[in-house]
Amino acid sequence: MSTPAHDTEAAPQLGSGLKVRHLTMMGLGSTIGAGLFLGTGVAIQAAGPSALVAYILAGIMAILIMQMLGEMGTVIPASGSFSEYAEHAIGRWAGFTQGWIYWLATVAVLGAEITGASAFVAAWFNVSPWIPALIFVLFFGLVNLLRVRAFGEFEFWFAFVKVAVLVAFLVIGVLLIFGLLPGHSFLGLHNVQESGFTPNGVAGIASALLAVAFAFGGIEVVAIASAESEDPKKSLVNAVRSTITRVFVFYLGSVAIITLLLPYSEIGAADSAADSPFTKVLALAGIPGVVTFMEVVITLALLSAFNAQIYASSRMMFSLAQRHDAPSIFTKVNHRGVPTAAITLSIILSLIMVVLNYIDAAAVLTFMLNAAGASLLIVWVFITVSELRLRPRLEQKYDLPIRMWAHPYLNWAALVAFVLLAILMLSDASARVQLISAAVMFAILFVSSLVNSRARGLNPWEKAPLPEHV
Repeated sequence: MSTPAHDTEAAPQLGSGLKVRHLTMMGLGSTIGAGLFLGTGVAIQAAGPSALVAYILAGIMAILIMQMLGEMGTVIPASGSFSEYAEHAIGRWAGFTQGWIYWLATVAVLGAEITGASAFVAAWFNVSPWIPALIFVLFFGLVNLLRVRAFGEFEFWFAFVKVAVLVAFLVIGVLLIFGLLPGHSFLGLHNVQESGFTPNGVAGIASALLAVAFAFGGIEVVAIASAESEDPKKSLVNAVRSTITRVFVFYLGSVAIITLLLPYSEIGAADSAADSPFTKVLALAGIPGVVTFMEVVITLALLSAFNAQIYASSRMMFSLAQRHDAPSIFTKVNHRGVPTAAITLSIILSLIMVVLNYIDAAAVLTFMLNAAGASLLIVWVFITVSELRLRPRLEQKYDLPIRMWAHPYLNWAALVAFVLLAILMLSDASARVQLISAAVMFAILFVSSLVNSRARGLNPWEKAPLPEHV
């Protein structure tokens, strides 16, 4: 595990114990959330079957980002991940800004996830939503305070349920398409032929891309968690490859099955489990209680993502504190190497965000959620620039188990894609608000980074030295 780049002798260190399967499932658990089960219909409604193209484009961007993270993370495993890489590659201001924008974005969505899960549970048991919300926050707070291996084991089985459901969905879908279930005949491409592959043309694909651009967000938690793995280099190499493959298959496979089985006119935005295209497909198979089943799956998806994000936010805060970019109290770890102070902060803020959701504190909450929606684009840009600038130094100092493909050409292609995505976001009212909110947050954090560096007597433009040992 790397040590922070600044005066970190005898600094508190995180524990270890995560295995490859833990990292892989954490990546899957963070990525496969309610957005897949409830939001897929939005993209398909916009583009029809050609929503597959949008998912492929978004998936390619995510794959390139993971390859870059894998290259840097295998030789510099760090709890701050891309924040620390930006500090090494670009300057102290970049590390500060990236760490804080990711932490703030993660905290912002914690409340939304737990509020969504609590709404389902409250309806099942006919209780006030704040009761399950409080129970969930406290329970997952305790889970995160366990030894990291115990946390990894818990998240593994939590995410495993979602993966099992998706595998079952893919199998059932294929059987339905080929008419292999009782009462069903071969369907083939009938629904696609009826609507056409691109019913709304290129504009539809563009709209779908806006809806799914950040569908693969959350996959970066693999790089954060690698710092606490038993063998960071080996674990990250294997986890990057398996996570990318599985996520891509699950997303593309699900979209393909939905577009083949359901008429285009029946697919749209889903405000409830009953409206989910996944529910409609399973209903075709005659599965009893399918709405309740999907509500359980969506609830588990939300809780799994919430659990993983408490982990990610606490590790990022720990890293920021170690680099003196956050109060030093958040470097505190217990005898098991668990950052108790940083986790406690995430728990407290989760409760606050839940309260803000319930009291509808529109100004604060809306800005935070809007900024969170587009902040991933900023993070991706900095990851790309960091890899571009670090590659020559990394090659001189370390053996690279993972290398970015076609360096630097695919890096520049990725940057062009991100610029085009930003332009596309500016053309849509909702996405434009998200992008502007993220830009405002970035500007505030950039100024804060300069103030922080000057207060510490440091040059904000200076790059942090690479660690001597990994």
